[in-house]
Amino acid sequence: MSAMNPSALSATIDARQSSLIVKWDDGTSAEYAAIWLRDNLPQDRDPHSGQRLIDVTDIPCEPRMRAATLCGPHLQIEWQQEPLAASFPLSWLYEQSAAAQRRSEGEPRLWLQGSGLTRARDFAQRTVAEIRNDSAARLDWLARLLGDGIAFLREVPCDDAGILDAVKLVGRVVETNYGLVFDVRAVPQPENLAYSDRGLGLHTDNPYREPVPGFQALHTLMAAPDGGDSLFADGFALAEHLRACHPQEFALLTRTAVPFSYRSQQADLQARRPLIALDCLGAVTAVHYNSRSIAPLPLAVRECRSFYHAYRCFAQLLRERRFQLCTRLEAGDLVVFDNQRILHGRTGFASAKHARHLRGCYLSRDSVCSETALLRRRLRPEAQQ
Repeated sequence: MSAMNPSALSATIDARQSSLIVKWDDGTSAEYAAIWLRDNLPQDRDPHSGQRLIDVTDIPCEPRMRAATLCGPHLQIEWQQEPLAASFPLSWLYEQSAAAQRRSEGEPRLWLQGSGLTRARDFAQRTVAEIRNDSAARLDWLARLLGDGIAFLREVPCDDAGILDAVKLVGRVVETNYGLVFDVRAVPQPENLAYSDRGLGLHTDNPYREPVPGFQALHTLMAAPDGGDSLFADGFALAEHLRACHPQEFALLTRTAVPFSYRSQQADLQARRPLIALDCLGAVTAVHYNSRSIAPLPLAVRECRSFYHAYRCFAQLLRERRFQLCTRLEAGDLVVFDNQRILHGRTGFASAKHARHLRGCYLSRDSVCSETALLRRRLRPEAQQ
């Protein structure tokens, strides 16, 4: 399919004049309810902001269409018992159709067998200079970040400002109790085990926070020569694998509210959420897994056995090496990943022998999605030429 929207071949009102079917020359068709069309009249939006000027109570309960006519790039609609007519751009109508929604939104590219993948071959990886100086390269990198849940940058300057300068190209940094940025390195008596030299199992960050950070960036300033390799796994793919192989356990994990907690001298954070979150259609929208911050579950005795069985079943999947992408981040490498989809961890290292220093920050989900959409909107005329 070309980047241009297709042309309309016909517009037919049904016998009850309550819906309209438009046939497009790409072989698709779309049906629009009369009440939906009446609710979305272009003249009922502010011409500058695009925001709606009316409420649903301002429109008829059951509007009926009298006629629909294709007029060049527009569809003209006349209403029964109303003097006003409506003119809808055909390009806008097509963008609201199911076919266009599938094309524009896309589906996440799930990757279950992470051990067979490499970051250079299978994921977006560019230098920070490339995405700074080439808008098309930046859009491709961002789109793959959203599709795969993870993407890599190289040659990010190894100084204090390196990570913040780089992620300006990705989204907006969210400040937490850790600050705008946090340093991941081994310290004596750490308040968070991330600040030790222990290996860390796969997890997502900050499930005890409202809202949970959308994306995370980690920039390697100093890599340990032995150990400290980074581990990643696709939580959406693992959740779907659990749904297929253990549907009862999957269902239980989606409907059990799990308490998470984090306490330090500077913060006392608590939240409840399922390990696997679904949208209203049953699609996986988030994975929240952090065995270090899970709090005692307020479950009745009769519920404990079934929940812990499901919990263990999911946890065992996270330990399987075949599902893990293992990669070594060298100095100057930066990884950005969806913190509510991609689980991350690391192998242990000996901090007494070799220092390891990463700097991290969190990005809001809406800012990353907005940055991608704005860039795509700006480049769309170039893509259609």
